[in-house]
Amino acid sequence: QVDLVESGGGLVQAGGSLRLSCVASGDIYSNYFGGWFRQAPGKEREFLAAISWSGGGTVYTDSVKGRFTISRDNGKSTIYLEMNDLKPEDTAVYLCAFGIGVRTAGRYGYWGQGTQVTVSS
Repeated sequence: QVDLVESGGGLVQAGGSLRLSCVASGDIYSNYFGGWFRQAPGKEREFLAAISWSGGGTVYTDSVKGRFTISRDNGKSTIYLEMNDLKPEDTAVYLCAFGIGVRTAGRYGYWGQGTQVTVSS
């Protein structure tokens, strides 16, 4: 069992930055990935980025490459999503997840409750 708690969302103007955090507690296995997804109203859940819990390798979806950076702090059992140059279309609920899914939401076994990010124009 892994419990996840996200924080760091909020309201920001276009061009601004936010850093999201996701603190994990429980049994995190070395083959897990920590992932970030987002879901806007009326849209499907969208993969953003994932990081290997053991090796630190990262994967991004093309739409956020160069703007978003995923990182981890194993000692704090935390993954982060640094988001720069935010755009109004980035407005969504952002969720973290742990599991073996990499890009595939359905293969993540554990999810946080989500944090709202709103980008004003």
